[in-house]
Amino acid sequence: MTRVVVVIQARTGSTRLPGKVMLPAAGAPLLAHQLARVQAASTPSEIVVATTVAPADAPIRALCRALGVREISGHPTDLLDRHVQAARATAADVIVKIPSDCPLIDPAAIDRVIGGFLDEPGAYDYVSNLHPATWPDGNDVEVMPADVLELAWVEARRPLEREHTTPFLWDRPARFRIGNVRWETGRDLSQTHRFTLDYAEDYAFIRAVTEALWTPARPIFALAEILALTDAQPALRALNAMHVGSSWMSQHAGELATYTSEVRHD
Repeated sequence: MTRVVVVIQARTGSTRLPGKVMLPAAGAPLLAHQLARVQAASTPSEIVVATTVAPADAPIRALCRALGVREISGHPTDLLDRHVQAARATAADVIVKIPSDCPLIDPAAIDRVIGGFLDEPGAYDYVSNLHPATWPDGNDVEVMPADVLELAWVEARRPLEREHTTPFLWDRPARFRIGNVRWETGRDLSQTHRFTLDYAEDYAFIRAVTEALWTPARPIFALAEILALTDAQPALRALNAMHVGSSWMSQHAGELATYTSEVRHD
């Protein structure tokens, strides 16, 4: 069987919102909520939190131990290396990259993107739901074979390629076989709905949503419920509306090649 490993990169050293993954909502750190949502995906996989060796990240390691989730500690800024170390430590065939700034990630989105990769064995070097994105921002899923990730680890040189793990692959569509999974609803909310965690305003939004929808009896609420809540309460979406459309890719657009490949998987 194909060994699928989901790697969630997490650290406390965010410059815009320090300690963001450990901020509380509904009685637990946001990282704990995200791990529960990733575990709720139905695709069989192992989960690894890839944190850093920094002493400041000891709380992340402690949380993983408490939750029974495997963790590896590596380079603070070379996330490509951290993902490769996670792949080697778990003997993974396939690596799924999910950033820790997605505490509201939809388990169904995880299944859709992993399924898009596994359903066509050997067809793709990289599959995501980001090129182009259609889900609300904060549902990021990227999938690649471990040997392709190893190749990127050997050849990637630019700081941007090391820090963000996958640009070496998706920024070279002439070299690598790129697949994209669109949201099956046919909607595109990627530039209008922001569920990602980067700023204090994002935390205010994510905490409000979590505390409105999370219950001990039903801890995994669906994306449709989040959308219904924000439609009914526009003031919620207004909490972080000033950051809609902002992402590291938009901030580094001049350093990346223009992505023009056709979408090859729906």
